[in-house]
Amino acid sequence: YNEPLTGYEYVRDAAKIVKQYGMKNVLVTNGAFSEAVEESLLPYIDAMNVDLKGIREDYYRKLGGDLGTVQNFIKKAADRCHVELAALIVPGENDSREEMEEMAAWVASVNPDIPLHVNRFFPIWNMADKKATETEEVYRLAETARAYLKYVFVGNC
Repeated sequence: YNEPLTGYEYVRDAAKIVKQYGMKNVLVTNGAFSEAVEESLLPYIDAMNVDLKGIREDYYRKLGGDLGTVQNFIKKAADRCHVELAALIVPGENDSREEMEEMAAWVASVNPDIPLHVNRFFPIWNMADKKATETEEVYRLAETARAYLKYVFVGNC
């Protein structure tokens, strides 16, 4: 998968046309882009799924990202369209109960109605050295998140 907003001008322009025809736009993104991009695109987006990779800044830095940028985007987007979040659970990286509690509590502070998809990881590419997330672990972490959020779903199990 590629981040569609690396070419955000195309996405924005296409979204404008889609809206002119009375249809809806759904965006899947990592949520890591500038405020200028957000402002030019959000008026045309009806729903989105944002990949929330974790809740700790050190993990985001390890992946080459910035947690604060993603959190700010999620807050802004949640006020403007339907937002769902996806959390890929990678063994040894973001799979602790404490991290899921932090993540779910943060999401609930934005809006407890935001759906969270807790997804199983499978090793590939730069993380081929990891093991697949145990199915039971994904279900356990989803149950942890349900203490904070109304809508929690399990994926890739």
